[in-house]
Amino acid sequence: MNLEGVFMWEVVYITSNSEIANRIKEELEKVGILAKVKAISQEGQEGYFEIIVPETDVNEAHNIIIEKGF
Repeated sequence: MNLEGVFMWEVVYITSNSEIANRIKEELEKVGILAKVKAISQEGQEGYFEIIVPETDVNEAHNIIIEKGF
């Protein structure tokens, strides 16, 4: 099932580090928040990455990101 059309997605974090983006995604998924990393403006290993979640989970995702110190 393609979840792309099921949810309205919102950006909760932007980073220039793909490892941090993936760590945030993992932390959100540990607590049951569906999360995706979307590359924006990428050249090789460098670029910017958005962490996106369903709009219904934005507040909880922000709280977790702050709690985990990102």
